Amino acid sequence: MSLEIYDVVVLGAGAAGLMAAASAAQDGARVLVLDHGPEPGRKILISGGGRCNFTNLETAPQCFLSQNKHFVRSALARFTPHDFLKKVDQYHIRWHEKAKGQLFCDQSAKQIVDLLISECRAGQCKLQLQTTIKNVQRHARGFSIQTNIKEYIARAVILATGGLSIPKLGASDLSLRIARSFGVRIVPTAPALAPLILPDADPSLAGVSLIVEAKVGKKKPSFRDGMVFTHKGISGPAVLQISSYMEKGETAQINLLPDMNAEQHLLAMKHARPKASPPALLDGLPSRLAKAFSAALGDVTLANLPDKKIKALAASIAHWQIAPVGTEGYAKAEVMRGGIDTRDLSSQTMEVMSVPGLYAIGEAVDVTGWLGGHNFQWAWSSGVAAGKAAALRKE
Repeated sequence: MSLEIYDVVVLGAGAAGLMAAASAAQDGARVLVLDHGPEPGRKILISGGGRCNFTNLETAPQCFLSQNKHFVRSALARFTPHDFLKKVDQYHIRWHEKAKGQLFCDQSAKQIVDLLISECRAGQCKLQLQTTIKNVQRHARGFSIQTNIKEYIARAVILATGGLSIPKLGASDLSLRIARSFGVRIVPTAPALAPLILPDADPSLAGVSLIVEAKVGKKKPSFRDGMVFTHKGISGPAVLQISSYMEKGETAQINLLPDMNAEQHLLAMKHARPKASPPALLDGLPSRLAKAFSAALGDVTLANLPDKKIKALAASIAHWQIAPVGTEGYAKAEVMRGGIDTRDLSSQTMEVMSVPGLYAIGEAVDVTGWLGGHNFQWAWSSGVAAGKAAALRKE
């Protein structure tokens, strides 16, 4: 097979990979992007219900999980949400703020993919799809990338093949395997931003939704957002957020009435409607959920319920303890947590410190953002950092 020589070869045509390729190419590097899929940006296309939550104006280091909580600071500071928004505006992509800081396309996520492809073309970057990457090794000129088509030589290689989430889109551990082959440490991986499975899930509650406040432990952040019951357990934004923080055997606490003092409200209901039945106490909850939580009180009037039982019910509502047996796995997870250990990377360039010319970005790295556009911003920021650094290696 004949050789093709490039300054930079990017493995992965997702959000981070395309951003890195465009940055390197526009800085004058000869860039090739390789991907095994049939089209670029497949995860972008399905994100945000097809409208792509492409960034979050509130993105900050505290919005990410990593064994090194400071690792993201440099890249996020040098390419901010406003920097990406400028590109969105430059391409006349109309957008809206769905929730505080969360920006979505008005029309289609394909507009973000088209933006990235246009940025790559502006730097004359070559994109090659349906290519299986077999191996990456050291070479006299930098690196040798063996594929099912031919061998490529590059001064720099950027690992951007993502993580294990959403396997139906072709997710793989390729970046992790390549990094490991070069002696890079890997933080154990797990599904993140994923629905939780409860051992006592009640299928009759499937579809019931409400606003809650959820948290895991005292030192981890709490999230006030939507929750929905499923046939297997619970999901919704608040649940997906805490799933990233949960360890095996750990419990979480959910306030099902976050906008009121549950005890005061339930006692007031008893005195306001003494002839009503127990579900009336929980008028702030969806009816099916109110019936499920009050069922143990029996078929009595509120006037005949002791205050201590009402207070116990209030506590179970305001401090609902759940002990998940796991998540619904990578098939339903938004992202993967864990990955390439940040201790082995430069926070300024994303370069593997022990392997000059090898870079790792995006979901493949041990950086996991909250729900709401933060993971896309990490893709843009880490991609720019690596792309610009890798371009400096051009001949």
